[in-house]
Amino acid sequence: MTNYFKTLVVVLGITGLVSCKNDKQSNETIVAEVVQIPDTTITNQYYIGNRAPLQSSVFLKLPVGAVKPEGWLAECLSRQANGLNGHLGEISAWLQKEDNAWLSKDGSGAWGWEEVPYWLKGYGNMAYILEDQKMIEETKSWIEAALASQREDGNFGPKRFGEDGTQDFWSNMIMLYCLQSYYEYSQDERVIDLMTNYFKFQLEVPDEDFLSRSHYWQRIRGGDNLYSVMWLYNRTGDKFLLDLAEKIHRNTADWEKRDNTLDEINNWKETREGTDWPDWFGNLVDWHNVNVAQAFREPAQYSQLSHDKKDLEATYEDFKIIRDHFGQVPGGMFGADENARPGYDDPRQGIETCGVVEQMNSNEQLLRITGDTFWADHTEEVAFNTFPATMMPDFKSLRYITSPNMVLNDDKNHRPGIMNDGPFIMMNPFSSRCCQHNHGQGWPYMIENLWMATPDNGLAAVIYSPSTVTAKVAGGEEVSITSQTKYPFEDQLQFSINSSTEADTEYPLYFRIPGWCTEASVKVNGEEIETAPEAGKYIKLHRDWNDGDQITLTFPKQLKVRRWEKNHNSASIDYGPLTFSLKIDEKYIEKRSDETAIWDSKWQEGVDQEKWPSYEIYPDSPWNYGLVLDENPEDSFEIVEKDWPANNFPFTVENAPIVLKTKAKQIPNWTIDQYDLAGELQDSPVKSSEAIENVELIPMGAARLRISAFPVIGEGDNAKTWE
Repeated sequence: MTNYFKTLVVVLGITGLVSCKNDKQSNETIVAEVVQIPDTTITNQYYIGNRAPLQSSVFLKLPVGAVKPEGWLAECLSRQANGLNGHLGEISAWLQKEDNAWLSKDGSGAWGWEEVPYWLKGYGNMAYILEDQKMIEETKSWIEAALASQREDGNFGPKRFGEDGTQDFWSNMIMLYCLQSYYEYSQDERVIDLMTNYFKFQLEVPDEDFLSRSHYWQRIRGGDNLYSVMWLYNRTGDKFLLDLAEKIHRNTADWEKRDNTLDEINNWKETREGTDWPDWFGNLVDWHNVNVAQAFREPAQYSQLSHDKKDLEATYEDFKIIRDHFGQVPGGMFGADENARPGYDDPRQGIETCGVVEQMNSNEQLLRITGDTFWADHTEEVAFNTFPATMMPDFKSLRYITSPNMVLNDDKNHRPGIMNDGPFIMMNPFSSRCCQHNHGQGWPYMIENLWMATPDNGLAAVIYSPSTVTAKVAGGEEVSITSQTKYPFEDQLQFSINSSTEADTEYPLYFRIPGWCTEASVKVNGEEIETAPEAGKYIKLHRDWNDGDQITLTFPKQLKVRRWEKNHNSASIDYGPLTFSLKIDEKYIEKRSDETAIWDSKWQEGVDQEKWPSYEIYPDSPWNYGLVLDENPEDSFEIVEKDWPANNFPFTVENAPIVLKTKAKQIPNWTIDQYDLAGELQDSPVKSSEAIENVELIPMGAARLRISAFPVIGEGDNAKTWE
């Protein structure tokens, strides 16, 4: 699944010398190497990585704002600013300033838990990236209040205590993210002071009262607290922070305790009946989708301190467990519409929007820790295929649950097909308190992690989207590199270097080669390098770079039909990093949001709800198709490239710039079931006496109604009639 454990630093290709020419100087040499990760024995002079005794950083995060989106990604962020996340402070009662505990010096108030920092994570970072002064001032009003809330004992924020008298630290964990981003933007030393005093306070809390089980979320998600402790240690070197890191790890739910659980899980009877489903890790984790997506990374985070390979392996194993049993679906996520449940593993099961953005955040952190290109590949899979469809194209409403196979969005209760009671597949500005406030981190956090600094004073392009990075390299020179591309919708990425000095500057550039790409090529100033890139590794280009130099990456996309043997041998279709769904005509019906939201949705007084409608989405064309595949399945599709949308937003049925044409048959008995969901899959191959039709597939991220895991039509004794 991953190449990380093969070695930490390996040069896998033979160094190649290439003659490159440009207008400034000819016959320059470039050293090109294929490497597993950068050399971590060197220390970057300009950006903060891990301080000893923490394990050396593979990649170093650049400050928020160092990477700016371009092209379609800039359009997404603009829509987010003009949409729900950008205006939630004016709409959500949880963010109202009157009687808000986050604005109170003594931590009291009616409104004061996770909603404010959840929202601020995305809103604030978006403000810094866009350099929007009005948004920055709004962000700062909350940051100033958080800074002012610190009490004499070092504690800060809202006062939340359980019946047993122990504190709930969860919401503070999220606010620490916001404070760290503000520090990156402002270099305000008050953040360092607050965090230092707060962590001294946490260190003094007795273990039996720290991350106690009476407060569920904090114990499961202690890795978020650990992340901030290590962030501060790397800036101050205070030794007490290492003791606190150990304390957090031992009091967080044990994401490594799998000695008996693995056998139970692997031998578990896949049925909806009975109670033999094992409690993961000793009754501490309940298979809640956001917990898994967010907290599975904790052992890898701790491995930076322990230097124990088993800790790192545990994170990989956690990822594998959930996907072996509930992630046999396209789009990168897994079926746990609230909690993963025995027997509910069909592609119609979904994932919370919270789970999607937390998975992306986990992947980005793991990419920095390990350098493993697997985490970048997976980030793209989730970001391009699942995340865009969680929201309306105007970003003004979202749904709680999004599934790979989803052919109806309405305001009905779909339990037990969907786990919870409520209108959880409705596109609603108040889809749920958590996702409503938390969804905004997805695009800003990804933008921040498109580029990273390397230990050898270079830069690495690790996740691909149109962007510009500005950072220090070599001896402190500042460079800007712009990625001009429509990736993932096109094969080519053009990188242009803009240097602040006329003199040549020598530094390395690293470019990730996606694991799916077997025929990548790299050109520098129009001439192809001799060293062949390798899938799942990095191509390192080292030279004296000039202002105006051009690097061209070409990632030829290939069609691939994936068969999900563990999920009824269904099929999904990939084209490079994109997965495709059936093109279903979508019929939108506008509804009043206050009549279709869940019970705990709360508006601020005076909000014009007409500006924030909800939508039902119904299929306006057939959806119950099985694919008719040729003997060589990849030959079954015709690729049609359409004009790029004028509005720069490719994630709609109408705007999809790539269409796959193929043949299919309807399966009449595959219908919407008693829970008003797409009927569950049956084993392929499937018999159908219907006529062969020509159908179109569009990128999964553009399909808000979707069939992404297809039955396959067959003939002969192996094919069965759909019952």
